[in-house]
Amino acid sequence: MLYRGFLSLVDRLPLPSLSMQRVIAFAVILTQGGIAVTGAVVRVTASGLGCPTWPQCFPGSFVPVGHGEVAVIHQVVEFGNRLLTFVVVAAAAAIVLAVTRARRRKEVLAYAWMMPLGTVVQAIIGGITVLTGLAWYTVAVHLLASMAMVWLATVMYAKICEPDDGRAVEVIPSPLRWLTALSGVALAGVLVSGTLVTGAGPHAGDKSLDRVVPRLQIEIVTLVHLHAQLLVGYLALLIGLCFALYAVKASPAVKVRVQVLLGLVLAQALIGIVQYFTGVPEVLVAFHVAGAGLCTAATAAVWAAGRTRESERVLQPDTAAV
Repeated sequence: MLYRGFLSLVDRLPLPSLSMQRVIAFAVILTQGGIAVTGAVVRVTASGLGCPTWPQCFPGSFVPVGHGEVAVIHQVVEFGNRLLTFVVVAAAAAIVLAVTRARRRKEVLAYAWMMPLGTVVQAIIGGITVLTGLAWYTVAVHLLASMAMVWLATVMYAKICEPDDGRAVEVIPSPLRWLTALSGVALAGVLVSGTLVTGAGPHAGDKSLDRVVPRLQIEIVTLVHLHAQLLVGYLALLIGLCFALYAVKASPAVKVRVQVLLGLVLAQALIGIVQYFTGVPEVLVAFHVAGAGLCTAATAAVWAAGRTRESERVLQPDTAAV
């Protein structure tokens, strides 16, 4: 009954074209990945506790207030990051309304509804991160959840581009489909190990003298080597996948996606190497997080391209002209 009422309200909106649905879906990818980058800015500027409470910024106020113990710049940075949550929510709500109004298939609707639900979960994780004093494991979960949302948003974009009146078609052979999935698992390992490096690294998110941010007590060099080895494994899988796709004469669309992904991974590796030998400068942390989001989106795009839908509509011959 509630859903019918929701549909009646949505039907009053203009009917979105497929192009508009794509634009909104792309905006969802950008906002889900973008808020991870701004979160990295919060961390490297030591503004993680610029708003020391949640959901309020300070006790009794949702906005920054004059507070001698917290620098104004830290309040502005952290509060700005929180405000971006509303942009993420707006994009997530817009895609739900768009695909619902267009009466897209259930698969598309399911992915669309994951966007606002995932954003709510992310907000809760962010609150826990603040309330635990930026404990490294909460920061790690916060970033990993963002990467998961980027993956889902990218797959959603691919599903929206497919026709609803179609059947599933395997674009690449099943073994290569499994190899693509394995590369996704390897990417997950790279991301998890990367958050461990962050947890033991120099940017704790807060540099106040009156508190100690909980850090991962493992030698950072050991974690960097683990992160690098997993990255090498991930890259090796992608190179093998690229050669295999050329061997089976895969479609140009799939091959281009893998080539772009390889370029992004190599660029991400270069950023990581520069970080290691230059003492992890703040600006490169933000670029590295942005690169993680791009690699995640590109891997998801390759996965989604391996199986698509083709329309079953067949043009009938014009018998009247015979």
